[in-house]
Amino acid sequence: MEPKNRLASALSPYLQQHAHNPVDWWPWCPEALQAAREQDRPILLSIGYSACHWCHVMAHESFEDEQTASLMNELFVNIKVDREERPDLDKLYQHAHQLLAGRSGGWPLTVFLDPHTQVPFYSGTYFPPRPRSGLPGFPCLLKNIATAWQQQRQAIEAQGSQVIEALNRQSQVETDDRSSLDDTLVDRGVSLLLDQFDGRHGGFGSAPKFPHPQNLRLLLTRNADQSQARQAALFTLSRMIGGGVFDQLGGGFYRYAVDDAWMIPHFEKMLYDNGPLLQLCARAWRLTGKPAFRHAAETTAQWLMTEMQHPDGGYFSSLDADSEGEEGKYYVWSRREVRELLSKDQYQAFSLHYGIDRPANFEGRWHLHVERDPEDVARQLQTGQDTLDDLLDSARNLLLSRRQQRTAPGRDEKILTAWNALTIEGMAAAGMLLNRPDWVDSAESALSHLQKKLWHNGRLLAACKDGQGYQAAYLDDHAFLIQAILTLLQARWNSPSLQWAMTLADQMIAHFEDKQQGGFYFTADDQEPLIQRPRGLMDEAIPSGNGIAALALQHLGHLTGRQDYLDAAERTLEAATGHLQQIPHASPSLLLALEEYLSPAAMLVIRGPEPELSEWRDRALACAGPRLMLYAIDAEDHHLPPILEARQHKNTAAWLCRGTECLPPAETLDRLESLLRQI
Repeated sequence: MEPKNRLASALSPYLQQHAHNPVDWWPWCPEALQAAREQDRPILLSIGYSACHWCHVMAHESFEDEQTASLMNELFVNIKVDREERPDLDKLYQHAHQLLAGRSGGWPLTVFLDPHTQVPFYSGTYFPPRPRSGLPGFPCLLKNIATAWQQQRQAIEAQGSQVIEALNRQSQVETDDRSSLDDTLVDRGVSLLLDQFDGRHGGFGSAPKFPHPQNLRLLLTRNADQSQARQAALFTLSRMIGGGVFDQLGGGFYRYAVDDAWMIPHFEKMLYDNGPLLQLCARAWRLTGKPAFRHAAETTAQWLMTEMQHPDGGYFSSLDADSEGEEGKYYVWSRREVRELLSKDQYQAFSLHYGIDRPANFEGRWHLHVERDPEDVARQLQTGQDTLDDLLDSARNLLLSRRQQRTAPGRDEKILTAWNALTIEGMAAAGMLLNRPDWVDSAESALSHLQKKLWHNGRLLAACKDGQGYQAAYLDDHAFLIQAILTLLQARWNSPSLQWAMTLADQMIAHFEDKQQGGFYFTADDQEPLIQRPRGLMDEAIPSGNGIAALALQHLGHLTGRQDYLDAAERTLEAATGHLQQIPHASPSLLLALEEYLSPAAMLVIRGPEPELSEWRDRALACAGPRLMLYAIDAEDHHLPPILEARQHKNTAAWLCRGTECLPPAETLDRLESLLRQI
C-alpha cells in the first residue's frame, strides 16, 4: 500500500502507523506551521504514542475514515506528534488542556491551535465518530471548530492571551530562603501520601491504579522508626506483583490497573515503569528476604533483556496493549486451553494459585493473578512447598511457551535516552543487590549504546531508531542519565563513565538552568522555542527532571568534590520551595532530593587491588543500608577527580563520608563492618 501522507519518512513507529491514513498529516515542523499561517487554517494537533489503545481506536474510527479525513483536510492543517519523541510539546499542550477543559488530559490528545501563535483554543482527548457518553461526534466537532474560527476570531484571540498568562503563572517559581528547606516538608509529603494509601489493596487512591514508583521509592527509604511508610510501600509492591498488573508468566509490569485490586490491567508495557519497579523489587527483597520480591525482580530483568533489549544494547520503548486488534488478547486464557496444556497435578496447583477455578475476570476469559498464596495452596493440596513450587514453575513455563506462539503485540523500537537511563539504573541497582553480573552487563551495554548513538558532536540526543539518533535531548535525558551512570558506577566502576556524567552535568547546568530563579527548564536554551518554556516540578508517569537533577547533582558533587554541582542542586530546591509547601506529595523526587540535602546519604569509597577489592565490596554490600552509596575503585586507576585520587593507602582501605564530612579510613574488614553497622 502506498503511503498517503508525509509521515512515511518519519522514524517514529507511531507516526509511521498513520502514514497510510487519508488524512493529510504533517509531522511537527516549520513547514507545517508556515502552511497553517499562510492558509489561515487552525492546526489540528493530535498527540499519541504507539502502544496507546485509545489512539488506535480513534485512528480506526476517524483517521482511517475517508469522509472524516476529507473534513480534516478541508478545514485544518493536521499535525501528528509522537509524545515520546516530543515530550516538550506533550507537556505544554497537556497543561494547556487542563486549563481549557478543567480536567486532566491523556492520550490521544486532540488540540486545536491558532495557526499564527500555536496557542490552543479548544482541546479534548478521544472523540468518538458519533455522539456518545457526553462526547460530541468528531465530524460535527470539526465543523463547529472551523465555524468558530471564522466567526469568533476576536474571542479566540482574547482567550489565547488568557491561556498564555495562565501558563506563565504556572511556570513561575516562588523562591524562599534556605531556612524554609527543612524536614517538615518531607514529613508532610509522606503524611499526605499515606492519607491517600489504600490499606486494603495497596497503592494510592482508587481505580485506575498506577504504580507511582517514585512514591514507593520515597516511602521505602523511610527510616525503620517510620515503619508505616515502609510497610505501605512493601504492601503495595506485594499486591502489585501478585496482581494482574504484573505479568505472571513473562515478567514485567503493565501500565496500570483498571480496578482497585490490581487485577485487570491496561495491557501496554512501558519501559519507564519497569526499570524503576525492578529496582524497587530488588530493594524490597533485600529488606524482607521474601521470595516473591526476588522472583518479580528476576522475571522482570529477564523480560527486559530478552524482549526489550536491542542486540546493540539499548532498550526498546514499549509493547502495545493490543494484538490482532484486541486489547489483552496475547495475555489471557480460556480454562480449556490451560487444562489441555497441563497435567492433572499441574492444573490443580495452577488453577488454585492463579484463580482459574474462579469465574472469568476478563471478557469471558482469565487474566492471571495470584488468587491464593503458595502456602495456602500447599496446605489445601497437602503437598510440600518444594513440590508445589516445581509444579507452578513447570506450568508457567508450558503456558509461556504456548503464549509465545501467539501473535505478539507490536513493539515500539525507538530507543529513548531518558527511559533507557531509568532502566539502566534499575538493572544496575538490581544486579548489584541480587549479585547478578549479567544484569549489570546488560546495563553497561545499554549505556554504551547511548554513548555511541545518542552522543553527537558533544551534545546528547533524545531518541534513536534504526541506528539513527535524532531530536535534541531534554532535561530528563540529562538528569536521568547522570543518575543512571552513578548507580552503574556503584555496581561496576568505570572512570570514563564518571567523566561523561560530569560532562552531562556541566551541559545541563549551562543549557537548562534558570539563571535568575534557580531550577531547570525542560528544554535547552538553544532548542526550538514554543509558546512557553516548560519547567516541570511534579512527578508524572516518569520522575520530575528537576527532582532527579537535584538528587544526581548532590551525589555527583559529593563524589567528585565539585561545589558547583552542590550549589546548582541547592538552587533547584530553593526554587521548588513554594511548590513543595503547597503540594509536597506531588513531587516525591524533589522530596528525595531534599532529604539528601538535609541529611546526605553515606558514601563509601573502597580502594585497593583485586581480589581484595571485590572481597571488601561484597562484605560492605552485605551490611549496607538502603541509603549507602558504595564505590569500589581499583588502586591502579588514576583517571580520577582529585578528591578520589587522594584516597590512597598502602593496602586496601575504605573511606566513609556523609556530605563533606569523612571518617579516617578503615584499614581492616572488621573496622569497615563496624562503621557500616552504625549508619
